[in-house]
Amino acid sequence: MKWLKAAAEEILAGAQKAISELDPDQVEKMIQMILDTKERKIFVVGMGRSGFVGRAFALRLMNLGFNVYFLGETITPAAGKDDLVIAISGTGMTKLVLSATSAAKEIGARIVAITSYEDSPLGQMADQLVTIKGRTKMGWPREEDYLARQILGEREPLSPLGSIFENNCMVFLDGLIVELMYRLRKNENDLKLRHATIE
Repeated sequence: MKWLKAAAEEILAGAQKAISELDPDQVEKMIQMILDTKERKIFVVGMGRSGFVGRAFALRLMNLGFNVYFLGETITPAAGKDDLVIAISGTGMTKLVLSATSAAKEIGARIVAITSYEDSPLGQMADQLVTIKGRTKMGWPREEDYLARQILGEREPLSPLGSIFENNCMVFLDGLIVELMYRLRKNENDLKLRHATIE
């Protein structure tokens, strides 16, 4: 249980830090882009664990009444000009996410990128960026920082690969749903009306 508790404490502290470091302007612009897409389509894309986070977010957007799809599913319709793509990639370099985002950009869809790396290919392609801090599967950005980290007494996080980013992203997007609920004047009962009844 020692390592479970240590990792859980690190995950909780990391999420609090990531939320406190959010850029309010970035988040506000993302919110407005979502609200402006109420009559169009929203597509969410992410691979691996980021994809699981994206699916959970898409579900809640659907509960709120948005016309939302997760890219890659067989029932996903065609995207069009001014539709919105929300792309999730901690590294900003996930090939399938970049491929989908690039195709969407070519047809005139707007892109929101959620990533830890603003200067990544995904970050540069986006119309709007939301930076979520947290260790990704790339680990520390540069190997040459190793000596500096040792001098400062820093260590690698306990959680493996991109878990820190994905956990932080989940907390951010769940919080964003609550913000959207209040702005749309929706409550839990409204969401229940669009929740699955065959399960």
